Amino acid sequence: MQHTFLKLEYILKRATVTSSGLLEGLFLPPPHTCLQTRYGKPLPDSSFFPSSRIYRSDILQTEAESAMGEVTLPRRMFLWCMAVIYMIAFVSLYVQVPGLYGNEGLLPARWQLRYSGKPLLEQLLSSPTLLWLGPRLGLDTHTAMELLCLAGAALSLAATLFEALRHSLVFFCLWALYLSLYQVGQVFLYFQWDNLLLETGFLCILVAPLTSFSGPRVFREHDGVTFWLVRWLLFRLMFASGVVKLTSRCPTWWGLTALTYHYETQCIPTPLAWFAHQLPVWWQKLSVVGTFVIEIAVPVLFFSPLRRLRLGAFYTQVLLQVLIILSGNYNFFNLLTLALCLSLLDDQHVYFWLCRRDKLKDQSNDSKLQSWLCYLVELGVWSLLIFGTIVCFDLQVDATKNHVLSRTAFTFHQFNQFLKTVTIPCVWIGVLSLTWEMVTSMFRCACVSGFLRRFWRMIQWTLVATATASVFSISLVPFTYIEYDSNARLWPGVRQAYDLVDRYQLVNSYGLFRRMTGVGGRPEVVIEGSSDGVTWTEIEFMYKPGNMTAPPPVVTPHQPRLDWQMWFAALGPHTQSPWFTSLIYRLLQGKRDVIELIQTDVTKYPFHLQPPAYIRAHRYRYWFTEPKADGSSAQRWWRRVYDEEFYPTVHLGNTFLDGMLNQYGLKDKSSSRRLPNTTAAQAVRWLRSQVRGVPAHTLIWTLMACSATFCLLQGLRNRNRSSQGASLINPDTTTSKPDTADDVDRLLEDHKETEQADYEEEEDDVSCRDENDKEEGNDPVDDNSEEEELEEDKMLDESF
Repeated sequence: MQHTFLKLEYILKRATVTSSGLLEGLFLPPPHTCLQTRYGKPLPDSSFFPSSRIYRSDILQTEAESAMGEVTLPRRMFLWCMAVIYMIAFVSLYVQVPGLYGNEGLLPARWQLRYSGKPLLEQLLSSPTLLWLGPRLGLDTHTAMELLCLAGAALSLAATLFEALRHSLVFFCLWALYLSLYQVGQVFLYFQWDNLLLETGFLCILVAPLTSFSGPRVFREHDGVTFWLVRWLLFRLMFASGVVKLTSRCPTWWGLTALTYHYETQCIPTPLAWFAHQLPVWWQKLSVVGTFVIEIAVPVLFFSPLRRLRLGAFYTQVLLQVLIILSGNYNFFNLLTLALCLSLLDDQHVYFWLCRRDKLKDQSNDSKLQSWLCYLVELGVWSLLIFGTIVCFDLQVDATKNHVLSRTAFTFHQFNQFLKTVTIPCVWIGVLSLTWEMVTSMFRCACVSGFLRRFWRMIQWTLVATATASVFSISLVPFTYIEYDSNARLWPGVRQAYDLVDRYQLVNSYGLFRRMTGVGGRPEVVIEGSSDGVTWTEIEFMYKPGNMTAPPPVVTPHQPRLDWQMWFAALGPHTQSPWFTSLIYRLLQGKRDVIELIQTDVTKYPFHLQPPAYIRAHRYRYWFTEPKADGSSAQRWWRRVYDEEFYPTVHLGNTFLDGMLNQYGLKDKSSSRRLPNTTAAQAVRWLRSQVRGVPAHTLIWTLMACSATFCLLQGLRNRNRSSQGASLINPDTTTSKPDTADDVDRLLEDHKETEQADYEEEEDDVSCRDENDKEEGNDPVDDNSEEEELEEDKMLDESF
């Protein structure tokens, strides 16, 4: 029994000592799963108490994994973040479905699905959406969309709360649900972050575990291969976003003045954007320089073999995304980018966050020469980056004015030549990095003990490597869109494969903030309504700028999709936004679902009692106000001037309005449809009645807060359970746990000596008892069983 408790103590102390907060309970395995995490499956009783040789190999394997930079913890954090982001996306869209895609919404979804009696498979191939199943369930398209949103929200919430549900099949269902909504989303779902969510969601299918529902705690030798695709996606996103700013020839980006307009011209700014807008021009230009460096130069470090360079790249990306979150409402896009940044981490750095000193790799084993060489290389890389920044942007310090001067010191032709030079090498860097990950994981699979297990792991590696290489290959097509000659040099077979999967949004091209709009003032469309055509009242939106005294809102991570499209509509004539005519038409009809897109609390809508008889729209130019002379904030956040008429005055039956509706096919000529009365439809309508009137951002924040609280309580429970397990085994122990094989040998040798002394003492006691029995005239007691047990213990001691 002492053997058993000693080994159990060794095993449990590895997972329980030096606990450092609730996050440890969330992302580190509890004691009863420590061996399952190591070996990938529950071990039998005989394996739970291994011999010194097996335990020694376990420790050596742990040290080897630390040296190779395991990604088990970042992978688990990434999957948890993706479950949260999916929940946000589904809930945000669910609230807006009736107004956007309902039967009386702006762009009814049923217009996108033409039920022609074709076989289901043929319909799915023509338009991959689960909404084709609606009629078979007795649901119309609008109700089916709500049901898909609810199913996605519930499934992602469950995956957020329970780690076992962060499974490949669960993420496949989430991806299929969002893709189904995307297919009929039309202009309101055609944002780059929707494409990014679909592509990242597809990668989650590969990253998440598939063989069992044990959750992502289980270690798999090929995890690094699939997780590498997340890093490649982050590189494509950031590098392309930086490049397109210069290839667009936007004068504000080339003149480094883009941020002097950005804060007030972005779609939905935050209150902090007003303060950021007041920063001096030289600082705004220096910030643009920093943006170019972070988006173009730093992403190459994502594939560096030196982990400190990758960590430096990680923190620069996090800094950029946090600043964007503070100054603008970009829904879940920045959260999604931060989740992608987790691919730059390894277990060692997460242990550093958690203050798990016992898990950190001992650097003393590294040679001093190797350490100094790494430091010199890292210093050289950062020095070269700084020097290149100074040269390319002619940075100079003006001591008289105490600021830094900057300008673009290269031409468009030079940058275009640079892009032609580096695009293909970037592809080859990706190829080399992926090859290294594949070879490393193959070596791990080949080192698995047991022929059948090794054979099964090699089969898994073959399938995973093939899938990863395929995704990487087709991703080269949208990546090389940034440079035409490089794109033309791709193998035609890769293009054909990309064309086959393009409809599923597996890979996409990106390029955010290509051009800076609103240089002459932020264009904003203001809708006005009137009951008599004389007195006009502005219709104020809940999120977008309109009322000059209303502070900018904070709605992240919710995306009010109508407010976003109003921002795009203001950039051109109303004919470029056909849905705007539908908005005017629905407001004249007084449709409640559309009104709730403008004001969730319909009592704040100026025409909630009776629809307006006339509606018109004007375009204004908005600017942030300036601080007062004494430095205090102004009473108003905005100032504006009238620009032009955006939409003429119309009323129901107006010739111009009817002509526009007919031109765009927005007038529903069919009779009113009867609502389905199936059980599922009634349940969906009942749930809608419960959340009606609740602002979407409030609903999302509530779900996020409840989920975070549940997860923290779960982590606290795991931590307490670990602490109790350690105290029950040896509450007074102060000795250090064995971290290396030498420590284990030393402790086992000490224990063997102690056991040998106890064994000899026990034999003396038996001899004395036999002699006493003989002196008393009694037959010796038959102690064969006891002697056999002692002999067995001796043999176990020798093997131990």
